[in-house]
Amino acid sequence: MQIWAIANQKGGVGKTTSTLCLARGLAESGQRVLLIDLDPHASMTRAFNVPRHPVPSGTHELFSVGAPGLDTLARTTPIERLRLLAAQPGLATLERRSATQPGLGMALQRALAGVTQLYDYTLLDCPPTLGLLMVNALAAADCLVVPTQTDPLALHGLADMLRTAEMVETSRRRPLARFVLPTLFDKRTTLGAQSLELLHGLYAGRVWPDAVPMDARLRDARAIAANSPLSGAGADAYQQALDWLLAQPPATTPQSRAA
Repeated sequence: MQIWAIANQKGGVGKTTSTLCLARGLAESGQRVLLIDLDPHASMTRAFNVPRHPVPSGTHELFSVGAPGLDTLARTTPIERLRLLAAQPGLATLERRSATQPGLGMALQRALAGVTQLYDYTLLDCPPTLGLLMVNALAAADCLVVPTQTDPLALHGLADMLRTAEMVETSRRRPLARFVLPTLFDKRTTLGAQSLELLHGLYAGRVWPDAVPMDARLRDARAIAANSPLSGAGADAYQQALDWLLAQPPATTPQSRAA
């Protein structure tokens, strides 16, 4: 089972949309896929119309003493071969608990060890903040995919995210492949084109050669999660990005900061 963390310490970069589109593409190609929503805001969970009340079972239980098996908490979705582990607001309380409950930083990795034969890919939709949940994701992941807008402020957030990944890679003592996915690209603006060029210059070889354009057809994550037919430039771009990611070799040695 391959574990991909989809993360950025900056919000508004298309993270949940990217996670959904990549997961759906994998499932439609015949892969067994598990989606784990690690964000207390639960945008991914809401996209699948999981009710807020009663609070659903899901990711929060993985951090409890005597946690149930991960697969017993996962639920089916309208997309064949795609299952979801829902997020709950209680995830926001884990930072406080970590001070008195040792071992929470590896809870997700331990839970995933029990489902390695059940899924081909697990995609982790991470919160846009550096904390216990993101550290859990990076500790467990084989690959980090960083969606980033093509503008100067987003590039600063990307640099922070890659520095965090480098620190986690060092502490866990095994490589973490890192790739950058340019999103929300507006080819009509000079700033967007300049930022994309700078992105390739700074992180050559780790950036998908194209960019996901701004596409109103992808604004409603519920349509993607509902298995409605997808078409348009944005959907096509995500499929091409997925093909590129699948063609990349796994990391075998620690990567440089720029990578």
